[in-house]
Amino acid sequence: MIDVPTLAAYDSRPGEFADRWDAQAPAKDLHDIIHRFFTVGPTAEIGCGSGRDAAWLMQQGFPTIAFEPSAGLREEARLRYPALRVEPNSLPELEGVPDGSFVNVLCETVIMHLPREAIGPSVRRLLSLLEPNGTLYLSWRVTRERDRRDEHGRLYTAFDRDIVETELRGATILLNDEAVSESSGNVIHRIVARRNASSMEA
Repeated sequence: MIDVPTLAAYDSRPGEFADRWDAQAPAKDLHDIIHRFFTVGPTAEIGCGSGRDAAWLMQQGFPTIAFEPSAGLREEARLRYPALRVEPNSLPELEGVPDGSFVNVLCETVIMHLPREAIGPSVRRLLSLLEPNGTLYLSWRVTRERDRRDEHGRLYTAFDRDIVETELRGATILLNDEAVSESSGNVIHRIVARRNASSMEA
């Protein structure tokens, strides 16, 4: 259910996008949140882009697998960070990835590229990847009022955070705020949620 024009945009000029992301300021705010809430153990980044954040996780001692739907961006991530394991996969399905596989899951500014009807199922799937008491960091670029596409054709879906919160019933929300990203300068919404040990949610 990935948005086809968005995927095509990334595949058409992956080097340009990867250069832009890698040239951004360090994501100190994200790093601080990860150090605050993540625990060392198997970690996944869903939608790794250039691989910058997944490579940083590895450097911090989090054994990380990166997943990325764009073939072009996967190649960029592998070239830039040869030690990083990068696998093809996409939300909401993440086919073949077993439930309960990870202690931490990072999904940084990805779900706003999905059609609205895919957002809820994607959040449920992200939560299902976690072990009991595992931690999800989820963020998205905030778009107001109506969906839009940028000059590259990438979709930015406008949606209320209630869509996400509703799908996190099987978790305890530890952080839930809106902020300006120190890296991109864009307004993003950030949620950190810990999967409840007693939860039976998928």
